[in-house]
Amino acid sequence: MFEAMLTEQQRALRREARDFVRWVPRQLILDMDADRVTYPSEFVREAGDRGLLGLRFPTAHGGRGLRWEDEILAIEEVGVLGTALACAYVMPSIVGEALDVFGTPEQKERWLKPLLTGELIAAEALTEPRGGSDFFGTTTEARREGDHYVLRGQKRFIVGAAEADLFLVYARTDPQASPRQGISAFIVEQGEEVEVEYLYGLLGTRGGGTGRLVFRDALVPAENVIGPENGAAEIFYQMMIPERLTSAAGAIGMGRAALEVAAQYSDKRHAFGRKIRRFEGVSFKVADSITLLDAARGLVYGAARSVDAGDDPRRSRRLVSEAKRFATDAAWQVVNHAMQILGGIGYTDVYPIERLLRDTRLIMIWTGTNEIMDLIIQHEYYQQVLGQQADTRDVVSDAPEAEQVDEKVYA
Repeated sequence: MFEAMLTEQQRALRREARDFVRWVPRQLILDMDADRVTYPSEFVREAGDRGLLGLRFPTAHGGRGLRWEDEILAIEEVGVLGTALACAYVMPSIVGEALDVFGTPEQKERWLKPLLTGELIAAEALTEPRGGSDFFGTTTEARREGDHYVLRGQKRFIVGAAEADLFLVYARTDPQASPRQGISAFIVEQGEEVEVEYLYGLLGTRGGGTGRLVFRDALVPAENVIGPENGAAEIFYQMMIPERLTSAAGAIGMGRAALEVAAQYSDKRHAFGRKIRRFEGVSFKVADSITLLDAARGLVYGAARSVDAGDDPRRSRRLVSEAKRFATDAAWQVVNHAMQILGGIGYTDVYPIERLLRDTRLIMIWTGTNEIMDLIIQHEYYQQVLGQQADTRDVVSDAPEAEQVDEKVYA
């Protein structure tokens, strides 16, 4: 965030996050990108030991009782490590949201606490082979039989599929209900009836064991239902806040890392008798990158404050979507600027820009594509502007010939 807006407590938190990021072994990053690691469990446990997971959750459940405004600060710092480690870092915050907001005291004690200490690894099982953005088209089914459910179906692109101890799974529990009213959310623990059928070869964001899960009549105890049966639509909408705010904050970190590499390089590299930072073709790309990242920070910070303040959910939903869309697009542009500044050497693995390029390409797709963000943004804006009260100025009437109603033909 902007330095002048930080409290002393936030500066201390940032120092903690930076100290944690410096601790991360270089070899872990290299091994993950080479797919020699299936999940960075030690990294998550270290974050848990330092009390850096799920910062906004209550202290009684292992958090620090902070706000989104604080948590995004830490996530940006972790974001410099790339998408895979950032995703592992925020997953307790994402799955923890469902438990914190909708879980029972028993569920919080059983799962939320160990998630925030890093003892348990969680994953969210949302996407299906037949549907990505169409969440409510889910075909995974959970049939009630006595004191348990029988879960059958598939989920894919599950980060942590290979190593997770538990999954947050959405499944259809009432086939006769409308798509938005017949889905329930479950915590499904790893077991023989939960099979990792396929691990994906990814362009970037490697080392997270991203795979396809198959539930073969998995028995899920009824006490594992999160919230009311058939009430997962409300959970899904709530979950879009942590999914998209964490993506946005992490994206800023990735863009910042690439820009710092490019700035340092351009101050050392000489061409035509001077440092290349002295050429407008380079320095203007740096200026554009700084502006993009600062603008992204402003949007992410504004969205976080909206959520923290309990603002109108529709306004918060719009701001969170704006933040995710803009920050991820900005990060992609900044990383591309960085590669252009480095030139040919940036396209090699001598510098980390090529890995950051591969990583940032995903964040415009996951947690809802940026096209879906556009749909939400314009929808919520129309709801606001067409339904606003008469306490705003009627700008339409400020035209000289505004009274010519016969000229205002709309159909």
